[in-house]
Amino acid sequence: MKTAGLILVLLFCSILSLFIGVAEVSLSDITSWNTEQLSIVTVSRIPRTVSLILAGIGLSVSGLIMQQMTQNKFVSPTTAGTLEAAKLGLLAAMFILPASSLFIKGIFAFCFTFLGSLLFLGIVERIRFKNVIFIPLVGIMFGGIINSISTFFAINHNMVQDMNAWMLGDFSGIIQGQYELIYVGIPAIFITYLYANKFTVVGMGEEFSKSLGLNYRGVMNVGLFCVSLTVSTVVIIAGAITFLGLVVPNVVSMLYGDNVKKTLHYVALWGAIFLLVCDMIGRLVIFPFEIPIGMVVGIVGGVIFLILLLRKK
Repeated sequence: MKTAGLILVLLFCSILSLFIGVAEVSLSDITSWNTEQLSIVTVSRIPRTVSLILAGIGLSVSGLIMQQMTQNKFVSPTTAGTLEAAKLGLLAAMFILPASSLFIKGIFAFCFTFLGSLLFLGIVERIRFKNVIFIPLVGIMFGGIINSISTFFAINHNMVQDMNAWMLGDFSGIIQGQYELIYVGIPAIFITYLYANKFTVVGMGEEFSKSLGLNYRGVMNVGLFCVSLTVSTVVIIAGAITFLGLVVPNVVSMLYGDNVKKTLHYVALWGAIFLLVCDMIGRLVIFPFEIPIGMVVGIVGGVIFLILLLRKK
C-alpha cells in the first residue's frame, strides 16, 4: 500500500476511534454542539487517539533504529531490555520522589533507559557468535535480569502493585492534562529522519562506517538518545507496549525494503495504524469492558514474532 493509502487508513482509524467507547457519541452530537458529548470527545477520546498515534509511531521507529544499530532484525525495545530499564527508572522515581510529577518520573525513566541501552550494546559488541536469534535471546535474558532487580526492590518496599499497575500497558485512563508528556517524543522522530541515511550506514558495520568518514559512535549515541526518549515517555504515559517495535519494522522491511530513508514513514504509519486497530479490538471484544492494549498487542505481536522466527530459522 502506498503512502497516500496508508494516510487515509490512519485517518479513518483515528476518526473511528473517537466514536468507540462506553459513552455513546454520534456525529450528530458533535455537529449539533452537544456540550456533554463534546466534552467526552475533547477531554478523553482525542487525547487517547493522539497518544495512540504518537506511541505507535515512536515505538515502531525506535525498533527500526535498534535493529539498524545492532544489525539484527529481531532486536527491539522488547528484546533488548529497554522496557525493563524504563520500568526500573520509574520504580526508582516512585521510591526516591514518590510525589514527583510525570516529567520528573520521565527523566528518571529516560536516564535508566539510556544507560540500559548502552550496556546492552556493549554486551552485543563483545559477542562473537552474532546469530540472528542469539542476540535477541541475550537481550531477553538481560531484560530478565533487570526485571528481577526491579521485582526484588519492589517486594522489599511494598511497591509491587503500584509497579504492575503502572506497567500494564493501557490507554483507558488518558485524559486531557495527563498525556501531554508524550509530545516530548516528537523531536526524536524528526532527529531519526534527519539521521536516517546515517543509521543505514551504521547498520553495515563499524569498519564500513568509519571508512566512509562517519562518526560511528556519535551516530550510535544519537540513536540511543532517540530510542530512550521515546520509550521512556510512552512507558510513563501508558505503560509497556511489547512487540510493536519488533514486528512493524520487520513487516515493512519485507514489503518495502531496508533503506531507512525510504521506509521510515512507512514504519511510522504502519505502527500508528497497528496500535489504533489493537486498541479498538481491546475496546470491542468484551464491550462494555476493555482489554488492556498491552495484552492485545502482546498476543498479536507474539504470534507475528513466532512466524518471523520460523521464517528465519
